[in-house]
Amino acid sequence: MTKFLGWAARAYVTAIFCLVFLPMAIILVISFSADSYLSFPPSGWSLKWYGAVLGNATFMEGLRNSAIIAVIVAGLSLVLGLPAAYALVRLEFPGRQIIRNLILAPLILPAMMLGLGILMVFTPAGLVATYPGLVLAHLVMTLPFAIRILQTTLSNLGTDVEEAAMTLGARPLQVFMQITLPRLMPGVIASGAIALILSFDEIVLSLFIVGPRLQTLPVAIFRYVDERTDPMVAVLAVLLILLSLAIVLIVERSVGFAKAFGR
Repeated sequence: MTKFLGWAARAYVTAIFCLVFLPMAIILVISFSADSYLSFPPSGWSLKWYGAVLGNATFMEGLRNSAIIAVIVAGLSLVLGLPAAYALVRLEFPGRQIIRNLILAPLILPAMMLGLGILMVFTPAGLVATYPGLVLAHLVMTLPFAIRILQTTLSNLGTDVEEAAMTLGARPLQVFMQITLPRLMPGVIASGAIALILSFDEIVLSLFIVGPRLQTLPVAIFRYVDERTDPMVAVLAVLLILLSLAIVLIVERSVGFAKAFGR
């Protein structure tokens, strides 16, 4: 019976993995198609669509904008999220639980409603179709994730080492910089990587903020798909998947996600 349950569990896990990764495999195959339209299986094989993507000025500009915005958003998510997470985990003050819930509120609200609200606030402020506007809009989504990850890591670290250092005369800032922060670094790297991926892939909020002269890569892809469908779309999807996978693998190989959450 145990052997049968083990076989059934492996079969179930294999089926789930196939369900998740089969669409990605189909997209990968289509990206090498020689056809001028989406078809599976392709009638021929070619790398021309990869060259077409690299030679497309709109996509390259969108890639540059997305990369710049994602790096800035990831950095700001850490700069703003780390003090917030530390205060929520290590400090006692009135309304801490309410603030904790409010920080997570953007993750609960529908993205369309959130985007419309951001647009109504940003339009009078002149932030629409600007880098600062896109950065602030993306921060609304990435900051709660960063704070949540850092909260989890801090909660799992414990305070024994820090308390021992303070009993030996270390000042609070010394304790944080020399003990807490190095132990927290895996969580910092993981939260920064996730913020980077979320910002780079964000499309719903970006659609409300971008303009004709400033757009991100996901928005450029969305507008392209609205007009035509060819294997160039599959190439772009493959490149985005590979980028996200590369970041995840770098985090896993450098610190490990288990270590990132303090386990």
